[in-house]
Amino acid sequence: MTEILMPRLSDTMEEGVISSWQKQPGDEVAIGDVIVDIETDKAVMEYEAYEAGVLEKILVAEGETAAIGAPIAVIAPKGAAAPSAPAPAPAPEAKPEPAVPPAATPATPPAATPVPATPATTAPPAAVPAQNGSAGAPVSRPPSSPLARRLARDHGLDLTTITGTGPGGRIVRADIEAAIRDVPAAAPAPAAPAAAPAKTVMPQVDEDTEAVPLNRFRKVAARRLTESKRNAPHFYLTRDVDAEALVAFRATLNEALAPVKISVNDLIVKACATALREHPEINVSFTEENLLFHKRVHVGVAVAVDGGLLVPVIRDTDRKGVAEIGAETRALAAKARDGKLGANEMSGGTFSVSNLGMFGIDSFSAVINPPESAILAVGAVRDEPVVRDGQIVPGKRMSVTASFDHRAIDGATGAKFLARLVELLEQPLLIVA
Repeated sequence: MTEILMPRLSDTMEEGVISSWQKQPGDEVAIGDVIVDIETDKAVMEYEAYEAGVLEKILVAEGETAAIGAPIAVIAPKGAAAPSAPAPAPAPEAKPEPAVPPAATPATPPAATPVPATPATTAPPAAVPAQNGSAGAPVSRPPSSPLARRLARDHGLDLTTITGTGPGGRIVRADIEAAIRDVPAAAPAPAAPAAAPAKTVMPQVDEDTEAVPLNRFRKVAARRLTESKRNAPHFYLTRDVDAEALVAFRATLNEALAPVKISVNDLIVKACATALREHPEINVSFTEENLLFHKRVHVGVAVAVDGGLLVPVIRDTDRKGVAEIGAETRALAAKARDGKLGANEMSGGTFSVSNLGMFGIDSFSAVINPPESAILAVGAVRDEPVVRDGQIVPGKRMSVTASFDHRAIDGATGAKFLARLVELLEQPLLIVA
């Protein structure tokens, strides 16, 4: 038998929600069949079978959450499905501790027995050799999900003091949340002063206020943007672009390529890719030990969706024509709004473009999308008087603001890149040259 484990479907995913099961227990499964739809922090994605057999058992019901790597179902070989189906059924139902059999199916029965002994009230030193000996790993802490470990670390909890309720005694988010709730009860005196300021800053929820739980997009965006602003020292450079030639060039292209439509944003994305190719010092990522220079240019395009923001990535943007960039951007934006973007379509970006011009915004500053080191914020093309040859005449202007990570990019370096970008936008023939 083979366990299906909750996969990592995006670079920011820590857990997934079972949206719907496409196969039911007893159904035959062929390689490539869609077994289940999984909702991640970014989209709903289909999970395909990697081996054939019969879906013997579903371990996580629709609507329930599982951490990455947690078993969600069991597939048995076709011939063995009928006799083996009843055998595992009684084990999980005898709730005490034989909830371990799902984890023990890959031929590790001896390891299952010591695991329940870990949360027992015996001294922690006794638990350490038991776990090391059973799992053969150097880690002495009990099995736990990535999300549970992060929550425990954030709240200063010791995992060895927490009893896991997940498969095989695994500590999951619910166990950590229960432990957090128990902390004030164990130490009421210090908890009282700590709770007082929290009440003063939190808005009161009453009949005039509706509390709407954060969706996955908002939770991930809040965490990643907070990390970006906290860890990356942002600095901003703004330039006004004479957009007269850009708008006229776009009209010429649309007339020549009809029925294909090119947007101003398509030209901006292509111009950014061209400028990045000429200024590789902007196409970088910062790490504590190295500055990573990316040899390929992958531009992310921010797309607003219901309840959040997604950034699908146009790969090798500098090697593609404007029409190809436009078609790919529209296709990815449609998939983003339908919640059908794949993990590979949202990862690997080296630079991003965020355009709020269609909403009438003149200018703004965008937050860098880590691990990238720069992002361009684009405002609306606006009509305003300009001076040409000493005369005031009607003109078009567009404001662009670049946000840079000062750990990776210096002010003069960013200024040179932005100057070249403005030159390309003001002489759009250079974009397609």
